[in-house]
Amino acid sequence: MLGSGFIARFYADSLQAQRAKDNLISVYSRNIDKAKKFADDYKLGFFSDDMDEVVSRADVDAVVISLPNNLHEAAVAACAKAKKHVLCTKPLGRNAAEAKRMLDMVEEAGIMGGYLEDLCYTPKFLKSLKAVKDGNIGKVLWAKSRETHPGPHSDWFWDHEQSGGGAMVDLGCHCIEIARNYIGKDIRPVEVMCWAATQVHPIKAEDSGIGLVKYASGAIGQFEVSWCFRGGMDLRDEVMGTEGTIWINNFLRTGFEMFSTGKGGYVAEKAESSSGWLFPVGDEVHELGYTNMFTDMFNAIENKTEPLETFYDGYIVNAIIDACYASAKSKKWEPVLIEGWRGDQTDDYGSNFTSYDDDHYLIKTEILPNEERKLILKHKVTGEVTMKNI
Repeated sequence: MLGSGFIARFYADSLQAQRAKDNLISVYSRNIDKAKKFADDYKLGFFSDDMDEVVSRADVDAVVISLPNNLHEAAVAACAKAKKHVLCTKPLGRNAAEAKRMLDMVEEAGIMGGYLEDLCYTPKFLKSLKAVKDGNIGKVLWAKSRETHPGPHSDWFWDHEQSGGGAMVDLGCHCIEIARNYIGKDIRPVEVMCWAATQVHPIKAEDSGIGLVKYASGAIGQFEVSWCFRGGMDLRDEVMGTEGTIWINNFLRTGFEMFSTGKGGYVAEKAESSSGWLFPVGDEVHELGYTNMFTDMFNAIENKTEPLETFYDGYIVNAIIDACYASAKSKKWEPVLIEGWRGDQTDDYGSNFTSYDDDHYLIKTEILPNEERKLILKHKVTGEVTMKNI
């Protein structure tokens, strides 16, 4: 484990959960006292403030990076040098250029680069994604993801140079990849329109952002992110297709509510209070996707296959975020610049129009209060819109 802070402890709590045969054996931290505390808490045999010493150990098969964003590239370089599989927390880089260098490193070293995008492994997300891939809601037209909370827990997040940005790089990376999965990873993100602002906090970076990502198929991915939301962590997804709709509430209001006068302690990540009506989470690391994520990553290493989320995915997300920052500045649609696109090269995905007969498109079918049914049709040649009772 590279890192000994908040996310490192989430990872440590979950990486052994489902397979029950993976062992965390050593930890690196820039602060030797924190490294020792982490090693004591998790009963690890080795700790150090020398990254290369931890990564190059003979008993290490894979390395988990849970460090601040500005340290990811150096950590990946150490893993590539030691030929150790590497799993890196999100975002992969502070920008696309960093992410691309990391992608190149792991591929040149012949090691696996796993992108630890936990929200693409939550039980609700995995089941809803299967429904989309099975065709339950038809062709996806619009996918929206929201992550908002009162702000991150560590000081480095608030430092633009260390983090690479604000709420968009911190939270938008989740939302962008969620929507990209629903729309289809093979479909190229083309351009972005984004608004971002620093509304509340005295920082250089944005604490709120809203973005639209247009894909080659015509689908739109939308994200809403904020470090200004009060009341906990709000994680919600919506997917609209030609044949159906999916709504998901992942965290804040999931059917578990509790009132307390404040006698207890920790409730859930980003909870702002321990009194009043509270929203605990049954199994937090599982509900946030961590256990499924590590199971997928370690199975991929053993089976020599790719995990569901790779360094290439992390690079694409960073490329989209770069376009978001450009759009927020220019206030225009900005292109998504991708070096070495590996997906579908199709530009023409066809229309979504449904034919009623040889001469007409079907616009809508409606049932009236008196149980009669009517159709609204459009003539394919003349464009005339008519109504037909059936």
